[in-house]
Amino acid sequence: MGADPKIGVVGVGFWGRNHLRVLKELGLPVEAICDVNRERAESLAKYFGIKKFYTDLREMLKKEDLQAVTICTPSVTHAECAVMALESGLDVFVEKPLASTVNECFKIIDSMKSNNKLVMTGFIERFNPAVNKAVQLLEAGEIGDVIMSHGRRIGWWPQRIGDVGVIKDTAIHDIDLVRFIFKQDPTQVYARGGRQRHHLDDHVQAILTLEDESKVAFIEANWLTPRKKREMQITGSEGVLSIKFLTQEVSLEKADVVIEPIIKQGEPLKLELKHFIECIKKRQKPLADAIDGLKAVAIAEAMLESMERNRIVDIDLKKLI
Repeated sequence: MGADPKIGVVGVGFWGRNHLRVLKELGLPVEAICDVNRERAESLAKYFGIKKFYTDLREMLKKEDLQAVTICTPSVTHAECAVMALESGLDVFVEKPLASTVNECFKIIDSMKSNNKLVMTGFIERFNPAVNKAVQLLEAGEIGDVIMSHGRRIGWWPQRIGDVGVIKDTAIHDIDLVRFIFKQDPTQVYARGGRQRHHLDDHVQAILTLEDESKVAFIEANWLTPRKKREMQITGSEGVLSIKFLTQEVSLEKADVVIEPIIKQGEPLKLELKHFIECIKKRQKPLADAIDGLKAVAIAEAMLESMERNRIVDIDLKKLI
């Protein structure tokens, strides 16, 4: 498969720091880091033994011989950073959301296509061992015909966030998981929510109707509830499957038995970044690509529109691509 690609990390705040740690644990060479905060960039470069640090991405891309970057900057800068890297001939991993708007997602996709490079969207839950086990059980027909899902992501506002609301930052995980688990797109959404303590949306309750109209997905997310919960229940004609994302647990409830399968634990971010590197080396499509990122943002924007207009909003993702 060839040598490991030389990687740069763009944005080394709360989550970018985790990228640096995981890449080092994977034994992958981080050649340089970039952050607008010079003191932070210098400090982390020293801590992780990285030779070069920058405060300007354009300068880093010009001076360093990189094959790929991971982008962990604020959402509103994702498109600018990704396009800059793609135009410099690099493969790109972008933390979710792919971009802060659908139009910005298209800028990334257009650049990806014109430069013939890979773009992976950071939907970390696709790499959660509990999700993988749940998908195996669903595909084996353990709960029969899937009828609905209910995802909950609640907890205090993460202070690292300030540029997008709870829908595009938090609910977007379950938006993507609905598509991943049901293997189809939603066609309608009705959402209720608002801004209780923050200048952007901080709570939402939404129902998504799938292409198979007998199937629906409920999504609940907020930055208000004091106790953090990350969970999903999937109801079928013959049972209920429950996923606890934080503890990587799955519970299967059937008519006369409750099964809690043993799951081999693993750090989702490590599994995710390892997959990104493998995709670069094999030149293969990532499990969560730029189109997945685009679709999730489009659904999120439909949820926001429904919430603001207090009505059902149709979603036609086929018109996007």
